[in-house]
Amino acid sequence: MKGFLPRTLHPGLQILLLLVLMMAGACVGYAVVFGWAGVGFGLSPLQVGAVMQAPSAYPQGWGVLMMAQGVLLFCACAGGALALASALGYRWAEYFNPRRLGAAWWLLGAAVLVVATVPFMSGLIAWNAGAHFPGALHGFEAWARASEDRAQVLTKFLTQFNSAGRFAVGVLVVAAVPAVAEELVFRGVIQKNLVRWFSPHVGVWLGAAIFSAIHLQFFGFVPRFVLGLVLGYLYLWSGNILVSMAAHFTQNALQLVILYLTQRGAFGWGFDPDSTEALPWPLVLLSAVGTAGLLYSCTGA
Repeated sequence: MKGFLPRTLHPGLQILLLLVLMMAGACVGYAVVFGWAGVGFGLSPLQVGAVMQAPSAYPQGWGVLMMAQGVLLFCACAGGALALASALGYRWAEYFNPRRLGAAWWLLGAAVLVVATVPFMSGLIAWNAGAHFPGALHGFEAWARASEDRAQVLTKFLTQFNSAGRFAVGVLVVAAVPAVAEELVFRGVIQKNLVRWFSPHVGVWLGAAIFSAIHLQFFGFVPRFVLGLVLGYLYLWSGNILVSMAAHFTQNALQLVILYLTQRGAFGWGFDPDSTEALPWPLVLLSAVGTAGLLYSCTGA
């Protein structure tokens, strides 16, 4: 495949070009959203804007917002990353999967690893949620907490799965699309180029920091950063984007499954997706040790 850019293009320029292509992908995504909203929901572009500003006030709000989130994320992230690989003259598999999967257990192992991190992550979430900025940054802290409170309201609205159909849409939009689109961008392009620019470990850690920071959730930065490290090393060691995608999908889908079962009254136990309480410390400690052991086993795979 022949591209119009040299494969030796500087890593920093590749990342900058990715941002440009992501913006172009977002423009395509908005066109798709407005077209879909008109055909599927009977809404004009002005009405789409109003629905997205206050989705709970409209009967089509849930469907429109879910559709928009999925389309925009896929077009901007996946579209931008795939377009960059093509511009450099790579086949997509060649660019994002520099090594063959080798063994299918990589995918299962990635999923098991993510499940094993859950208690450990609960400890990080509890610690990060209770963190405070220095007094000089009190205004910023208040703004950040207010922003996250608004995001939680939207999350609660989108995760009200009153039917199996809604749950299936949620798994597609909240679990599958981010697993594919975000991994192509953050591991497949950004980490790949940071590793080439600096070194493997620096590339993984910088990539994880960017992955966490871009979500603009300051009181969840540390656990998302650690998740980014796990995903980054899985990609680095496996050489195949499908592995980090499998782990990312498991992370998101597991939360949705637990939430859906809770909403259906399964097992008689509750789950609060907004809870920042840590699990009992023996579980947290066991999870940390188990996660470290599983990661170490991956280094020799």
